Amino acid sequence: MDTSYLVISLDFELHWGRFDKLPARGNEAYYHMARRAVPRLLKMFEAYGIDCTWATVGMLLLRNREEWQRMSPLQKAEYKSPKYSSYRWFEGQDVDESLLFAPDLVGEILNYPGQELGCHTFSHYYTLENGNCAKSFREDLRSAKNIVKQKLGVEMSSLVFPRNQYDEKAISIAAEEGFTAVRTNPVDWYWRAPHQGNLLKKIFRSADAIFPVGEKSSYPISTILPRVEDGPFRIPASRFFRPFQPLFPRLNHWKLKRIKEEMTSAADRNEVYHLWWHPHNHGRHQEESFQELEQILMHYKYLNATKGMKSMNMKGLTRESISSKSLARPGR
Repeated sequence: MDTSYLVISLDFELHWGRFDKLPARGNEAYYHMARRAVPRLLKMFEAYGIDCTWATVGMLLLRNREEWQRMSPLQKAEYKSPKYSSYRWFEGQDVDESLLFAPDLVGEILNYPGQELGCHTFSHYYTLENGNCAKSFREDLRSAKNIVKQKLGVEMSSLVFPRNQYDEKAISIAAEEGFTAVRTNPVDWYWRAPHQGNLLKKIFRSADAIFPVGEKSSYPISTILPRVEDGPFRIPASRFFRPFQPLFPRLNHWKLKRIKEEMTSAADRNEVYHLWWHPHNHGRHQEESFQELEQILMHYKYLNATKGMKSMNMKGLTRESISSKSLARPGR
């Protein structure tokens, strides 16, 4: 099938994605801006015909602390370092709960065409930190699926691992819990074992957003097929859309130039290009940030019109892969 694809996935988490890195207090304005970014993203995606997977932390669907206590799984990860537990963190916090709970915003996603509600685990679960176990991870995924089914009537099928942490065991558990697609990391060495702090890896990941220091970022759709029977489709990320940098305007220019060149290369080769970021990345310098995003989406529209590139969410790309495999069988 001679078609290229733009895939976009968002890690929707608000402060659940940063509780172990930054304090909530003092960052309230940042998250209030991030909340305003969500409906704006949805309107922009609709205007440009963009399908997107919103990989959402299950806790965002809760209304308050009381519901959080009642609906959290009984089996929780006992991390060797307690700082990685969102449960332990929140138990001792008195914070603005709008930084943590957003059922209204999650529900709004489903009101727009082409938007898939995906899973980012229930608790922003880290599968590679010491103390996690198969049982607690399985219970976490079940809690995420149950709350989405109960509140929104949706069966999730796509999973994005928090902090891009996963191994074959985690992928196998995800498949057993009904996930048919997972986002995986680029093949470059500096994306391996992201839980292991390494300054050199961070430097190379940052540099690769501007200069071609790694492998080609796009790939044939045939490469996402499951590696084992009943395994999930693996959809590698191509590029993290880094936030706008006001102090280094030239870096913003190079970042956008690199993304658009990679998109064009994918369109020329009939390959997949997978862009990802967090909605909270629009929490600062929002106008400039959305201007950058619009440049990318305008380039997609150009590639769509001139080279037939299609916009797909993770679930849609999985269906497309199954269809292309079926068409490629002998005698078809």
